[in-house]
Amino acid sequence: MLKISIGRSSRKYLGQCASLWNARSGSSKFSQWAITTRNGTATRVPRSAVNLIISELKVTQESPRWLAGARYFHVSCPMSSDVKVVVVPQFADSISEGDVRWEKAVGDSVSEDETVCEIETDKTSIPVPAPGSGIIEERFVDDGATVKAGQQLFKIKITGAVKSDAPAAAAAPPPPKAEEKPAPAAAAPPPPPPPTAAAGPPPPRPPPPPPRPAAPRQTTPVSSIQPSQMAEARVKIPPADPTKEITGTRTEQRVKMNRMRLRIAQRLKDAQNVNAMLTTFNEIDMSNITEMRKTYGDAFTKKHGLKLGFMSPFVKASAYALQDLPVVNAVIDEQDVVYRDYVDISVAVATPKGLVVPVLRNVEQMSYADIERGMAALAVKARDGNLAVEDMDGGTFTISNGGVFGSLMGTPIINPPQSAILGMHGIFDRPVARNGQVVIRPMMYVALTYDHRLVDGREAVMFLRKIKACVEDPRNLLLNV
Repeated sequence: MLKISIGRSSRKYLGQCASLWNARSGSSKFSQWAITTRNGTATRVPRSAVNLIISELKVTQESPRWLAGARYFHVSCPMSSDVKVVVVPQFADSISEGDVRWEKAVGDSVSEDETVCEIETDKTSIPVPAPGSGIIEERFVDDGATVKAGQQLFKIKITGAVKSDAPAAAAAPPPPKAEEKPAPAAAAPPPPPPPTAAAGPPPPRPPPPPPRPAAPRQTTPVSSIQPSQMAEARVKIPPADPTKEITGTRTEQRVKMNRMRLRIAQRLKDAQNVNAMLTTFNEIDMSNITEMRKTYGDAFTKKHGLKLGFMSPFVKASAYALQDLPVVNAVIDEQDVVYRDYVDISVAVATPKGLVVPVLRNVEQMSYADIERGMAALAVKARDGNLAVEDMDGGTFTISNGGVFGSLMGTPIINPPQSAILGMHGIFDRPVARNGQVVIRPMMYVALTYDHRLVDGREAVMFLRKIKACVEDPRNLLLNV
C-alpha cells in the first residue's frame, strides 16, 4: 500500500486525476480508494495511478494550477503492508507435493524475479522467484521439507522505493532570500611550515649487523616417521561437498535423496520388475553420415542456423522404423495393447539433478532441421532447469546416447510405460571387412532393449536393422524401402 499526502492546492484537482485514471485503465478503483477530502490523506492507491498523476502534473503545461499543486503532492515510501507472503505455486495434475531447496536465507537481499527457493518434484524443479526487490524476513518451512500447493513459503519485505517524477521546478530548492548571504568558501588548509635552517642533517643510521650463518637443517628419514606423527603433521577435514571430492578423513555424510532421483530409481526398478526386457545389438558404419555432415554441414548451418549433428539422423530413422513396425510403438495396458498413431520420441538428457527425458512430438512429420531445432530448444531448457512437466509427459519411444561420454556398449533400460529404447554408443575406428578387404571405418554399436511380452525377437531385429539401413544410407528414407 501507499500513503499519499495531498496539499490544499492539489486536493480539488484529485477528481480530475481520478477521471483520467479511470478513462485509461477502465477501472473505478482509483476513485473508490483515493477520493478523500476530510484529512487530505488517501490510502490504497495503485502505484501505477500515482505515477500517472505525477507524470500528468509534469507534462501538462497548459494547466499552470496543476504545476502549482504538484509541489504539495507527496508519495511516501512503501508502508508495512508491502510485506508479502509467498506461497507454493500450483503443480501439474500428476504432481501433488515437492521438497523445498532454499537458495536464500533470512536477512538476504533479493532482487525482483530472483530465485529464492526451488520446489523439487518427481519430474522437475519449479523455481520460486521473489515478487519484488526486498529482504527475506521469515521462512516458514525448513530446507528439504515437503510442501503442497498453496502452503506458505516465506515472507519478504519490499524495500524498493517509489520513484517520483515530480517537476524539476518543484524539486529545486528555493532561491536564497535577499538578506541571506552565501556562506564563504572553506579556508584552505595552511601550508606546512618550511624546514628551519638551524636543523642539521639527520644522524647517519648504524650499519646493520652481519647475518649469522644458517644452521644446517635437520632432516628425518621417512622410514623413521611414525604414522601418528604423519597424521598430526597433515590435518584433514571432511569434504564440504561429498559428491565432488574424497579427502580421506574416513567420515561419512548422509544426504537426503532428492525427489527426482527417488522417482528415477522407482521407475527403473518397476521397469525391471514388470517388463520382460531383452536386448539385441548391431553395429552401424558411420562413414556416409560423417561424409554428409562434412559436405552439407556448412550449408545446413547457413540456412537453418543450426549445426547438423548425429542425433537427427537417428531420431528420423527411428521414426521411420516405428512407422514400419507399429508394434514397437505400442504399449501394454493391463489386458489391452494400445497402438499409437503418432510418434513422440523421448531423448534422454543427463543433468546435474538427474536424468530427464524431454519429448519431441510428431517426429514422423519432422525433417532433420525440425529435429535439430526441437532438440536445441529442449537442451536449453534442460541446461537452465526450465523443463516443465508438459515437456516430459508422454513419449512412445526413447533414445539414449551414451556415446557423448565415450561409451563402447551397454544395455539401456526401458522407460515405462514404453515398450522399447534405443541405445547409441561411441564412434570408434575399427577394422571391418568390405568387399573382401579389411578397412578402417568409424563404427558405432547400437542396442535395442524391448519388452518381450509385446515385441518378438523377429520384430526387434528387423526394427534395429531398419535403423541401421537408414542411418548408413539416408536415401532409404527418400525411396521408402
